[in-house]
Amino acid sequence: MTTENEAAKIVIDRAVHIHQALGPGLLESVYETVRADELRRQGLHVERQKPIPIVFEGRQFDEGFRADLIVNSQVIIELKSIEQLARVHKKQVLTYLRLSGIKLGLLINFGGELMRGNMQRLVNGLPE
Repeated sequence: MTTENEAAKIVIDRAVHIHQALGPGLLESVYETVRADELRRQGLHVERQKPIPIVFEGRQFDEGFRADLIVNSQVIIELKSIEQLARVHKKQVLTYLRLSGIKLGLLINFGGELMRGNMQRLVNGLPE
């Protein structure tokens, strides 16, 4: 099985490939569909639109949180297709990480002309 960092490297490599092939600015669902297929073809296990519940004092609340993609049960990928990422998008991924117990998240924006500056690596207790 791959480590979080090995899976993340594949995710990032394939993100750049998809961005070059499809270009920027399509609907987020297009990138999600293609990304899931690309990652599966790389031998990774991918879950799409995975619910993330809130668990507090033994009670579970389903508030509609859904991770775009979870790879190998190790990496949460949140996809965007917007002009510019905002702090709220980072907070979204960090919330998913804390609620799920997953240690690594990638925030990837396909809306920019270049991928540089449109990918963020976020951690929740993962050694650097």
